[in-house]
Order: sequence, then C-alpha cells, then structure tokens
Amino acid sequence: MPHSTPSISVQVYDNATQRAQVIALWKTVFGYDSPHNEPSLVIDQKLAVKDDLMFVALAGDKVVGTITAGYDGHRGWLYSLAVLPEHRHGGIGSALVRHAEQALLSRGCLKINLQVVESNSQVVAFYQTLGYAVEPRVSMGKRFKAES
Repeated sequence: MPHSTPSISVQVYDNATQRAQVIALWKTVFGYDSPHNEPSLVIDQKLAVKDDLMFVALAGDKVVGTITAGYDGHRGWLYSLAVLPEHRHGGIGSALVRHAEQALLSRGCLKINLQVVESNSQVVAFYQTLGYAVEPRVSMGKRFKAES
C-alpha cells in the first residue's frame, strides 16, 4: 500500500513514465562523476534484480524524491535517498525511508543498514531522527572495471 504525506504519495518506481525525472533528480542531488554511478546504468541494474525495491515520491505526476532498497535474505540496505532541494524539510525523505523499511520488513528483514559518504555527513542527524545509529564498522569496497 502506498505511503502518503500531505499531497505526496510514495509508490514503486515506474520505468516507463518516471525514468527521465529520476535521472534528472539524481543528477541534481548526487552530481555523479563516476561512470559506474551513471543514473541510467544504475536504474537498469536495479530493474534487472526485479525486487520492486525502488520507490518514488510523487507530487501529482512530478517525481520529487527517490529511495532504493535491497535485501539479500539476511540484511536490508537503503541506497540513493534523494529529495529535490526545493521539497526538502517537508517529510518526504522520512516518508521514503519509512516506506522502504516497511517493504523490507514485509520480506522478513530484521536489520537495515545504510552508508553515508563522508562528504555528506550532515545527513547523519536526519537518519538518527529515524532511529538509525552510527555503528563501529569499517566499510570496505572493491571496484571492478566494466567489461566492454
């Protein structure tokens, strides 16, 4: 069931009607500079998983926010929370997080993780208001070159 705040609805992403708006939103909010984060590629990779864990916040037909989630059967993850700057501080981000949490909980998820890039550390307070806590972990990654 879609989650709503006043005049905002949250629903599963629809590639046919919302793709261009989501790409524009992500470019505005994230300003990607790495080829592996190119919005079209990220969307296509997420859709290939077919888990219906990509959500949009709509004001009418306009995409004003997104969140992507994932679940591996053990832990859930939140990715790519984005709200258009002119729509921030109105509860849209919180509504998107809560919607994604419910989707993960309905799949049996008992713990949700997220990562915040160091340059965006001011968002930590936002997540803390939603019950998330900084955990003593070391985040590691390994990047592979894309095959041509």
